[in-house]
Amino acid sequence: MFSLTRVCFVSIELLVICICFWGGQKLSWAIDNDYFPPPESAGGWRTLTNDDELRRLGNVDPAKIHALKAWLLKSDNRDFAAVVICNGHIVLEVERGNSSKTDARRVASVSKAVCATVLAIASERSQQGRTPQRMTFDDKAFTFIPWANPLSDPRKADITVKQLLNHTSGITPEASGAKNDGSWEYLLGHSGDLRTSQLAFAPGTACGYSSHALCHASLVCESVTGKPYDQFAIESLFQPIGCEHWWFQYYEGGEKIGRHPSHGLGMPARDLARVAYCMLRNGRWKNQQVIPKWFVDQTAKATHDVTTKELRFQRHAQSFSHGWELPALSKEDVHGIPTDARYKPGSGGQVIAFVPSLDMVITRQTGQSGNWEYEEFVRQACAASLSMPPSMR
Repeated sequence: MFSLTRVCFVSIELLVICICFWGGQKLSWAIDNDYFPPPESAGGWRTLTNDDELRRLGNVDPAKIHALKAWLLKSDNRDFAAVVICNGHIVLEVERGNSSKTDARRVASVSKAVCATVLAIASERSQQGRTPQRMTFDDKAFTFIPWANPLSDPRKADITVKQLLNHTSGITPEASGAKNDGSWEYLLGHSGDLRTSQLAFAPGTACGYSSHALCHASLVCESVTGKPYDQFAIESLFQPIGCEHWWFQYYEGGEKIGRHPSHGLGMPARDLARVAYCMLRNGRWKNQQVIPKWFVDQTAKATHDVTTKELRFQRHAQSFSHGWELPALSKEDVHGIPTDARYKPGSGGQVIAFVPSLDMVITRQTGQSGNWEYEEFVRQACAASLSMPPSMR
């Protein structure tokens, strides 16, 4: 009896020691929700440099991280910069010709996710009475695009703001073959090109990937906030999360419309990671709610009820949300990507992604155009996480 009691006391003492030890030091693999990187000029992201740190602090398999680096270098011949961040640490950074810190050339359609995020901030502020006009994603979009009057297609009056973001507006799908860039007259349907003047389908009845629709979204943001899209994006999102390098695309217009920034932008891989990391932290950056939490929550599923495939890429329509996409739902043969992952691929092998269940951020910036294996990059990054269920690796 005495021996049993003694064993119990020893066990309790060991438990107390363990509790005291772990009370003073967080579990190395625990998610650190209080970490937010300073701007790159002030030190930037913390980076892991050896295999022990990768496993212990980054919660990743070093061998798979090294394999992912080799795959990235062989995946194409473009100059690029890529980062993978897990548990708030850079666990992989690969640069070939591009700087992950300062190279701010265009990121193609990655800018669509950023634009939708900025528009959510504008909507939230508008509902707090902090902008000239009030706007929700369910409001009619062309109420905020006076430059488009008179409407080239009366059905445009029925398009909601969120339909601009989830590719169900009917505005100039890329499947139409129309060029993505041009004057504002062309983009708004006043150049005589039927592909831009007439909707491809009634709003909300199909899914057609549309860069033109996001150009419209940047004008919505300008009307609601009373500031050009680029200025509002910088003040409301980029500066609060410590971004330091960016570039914006502008389109020219005639005397009636004038010159305005579009949604197109350029940004280095490390700064793109800040946008994804803020989303990963439910829109929070330190003690500030930068991105509305409702927006983060809504991006986790489709924001429409279209069930057919997207017209150009033939991805499942249900993979399109507010500017962001759901890679696990894009095609039948996508495996090894958690269903909570959100990403936005861009022409040229550019991508921004975050995976809440793995506490992971993934970005790649090239400044170029063309096809690439986007899902494979995300899949291999996810497979490297030690939190990934073995059945999905």
